[in-house]
Amino acid sequence: MPRPTKRPRLKLILAAGLLAILAATAWFAWVAFAVVPLTPKDGATSVEIDIRPGLGLRAAAQTLAEAGVGIVPWQFALLGRLAGRDRNIQAGSYEVGAGVTAWQLLGKLTAGDTLQAGIVIVEGKTFADLRAQIAAHPDLRHDSAAMSDAEILARIGAAEQPPEGRFFPDTYYFARLSSDLTIYRRAHQAMQRRLAQAWANRAADLPLRSAEEALILASIVEKETGAAADRGKVASVFINRLRRGMPLQSDPTVIYGLGARFDGNLRKRDLQTDGPYNSYLRPGLPPTPIALPGQAALDATTRPEQTDYLYFVAKGPGSDGLSVFSRTLEAHNRAVNQYQGGGK
Repeated sequence: MPRPTKRPRLKLILAAGLLAILAATAWFAWVAFAVVPLTPKDGATSVEIDIRPGLGLRAAAQTLAEAGVGIVPWQFALLGRLAGRDRNIQAGSYEVGAGVTAWQLLGKLTAGDTLQAGIVIVEGKTFADLRAQIAAHPDLRHDSAAMSDAEILARIGAAEQPPEGRFFPDTYYFARLSSDLTIYRRAHQAMQRRLAQAWANRAADLPLRSAEEALILASIVEKETGAAADRGKVASVFINRLRRGMPLQSDPTVIYGLGARFDGNLRKRDLQTDGPYNSYLRPGLPPTPIALPGQAALDATTRPEQTDYLYFVAKGPGSDGLSVFSRTLEAHNRAVNQYQGGGK
């Protein structure tokens, strides 16, 4: 009696396998490319989601669903695994608009297509000001909150001490929920680059021995400049004083030395009290920068205008911050009497 052939059974198995593949493909396409319904809150037209650092795809999918993105978390997680993209979820804040598909949403999460935020670091601020500004920023993750200044420097790989003046004033954009340490790191690296470039392009006859001294003087120039048009002349006054061994006589250095004791009124006794930042009593530069200098202050310090000025006094209200510059003490005293600004 002839044995039954196995070919019909094989055909059935192959057919069943093909149907399974077609069904899986159809399911994948349905889940991946169907428009995801959204339930925005408070009348918004889009949904914002915060994906915390360390979340896996399943937890991220659950976060999406809870925020009003109409996905089935296990289906979305399976979609990511089948696509081989389940290990690439990027932390940050995302905006999901109408008409998005699950496949597009998966692409946003794995590409880090996050909402951008920004912070503007202003010239002339101290490091204490910078810490307060960063600590108050609502779109940053505040990893440095419990750190000392030295610990922040160590975490960002900065070898210099102290931190004053070592962060470049600029606008920095970042993905929301980024660590605040990334801002410190980027601003520090930017200052290193800008200072090195300015020092490399410095005038040949500067009475400055290092880029560090240039940074210190640039911070004073930053604080002393009331109008951009005067910056090169302000720098020239201090350069000329250094060449002659004259004290810088800079009020901002004394104010910095007073710290929290400064109440907004610089008194004669403050100028007569010795301390490392009293540039009326001590010749040369103070021991550290006193603020964050910007690019213009770095350039003015390393390539100052060529003048023989030794003094300047602010013109006062209504002058747009301009100063009067003098070559002699007699001329300077006349300017002080005229403008009542209190000069250098």
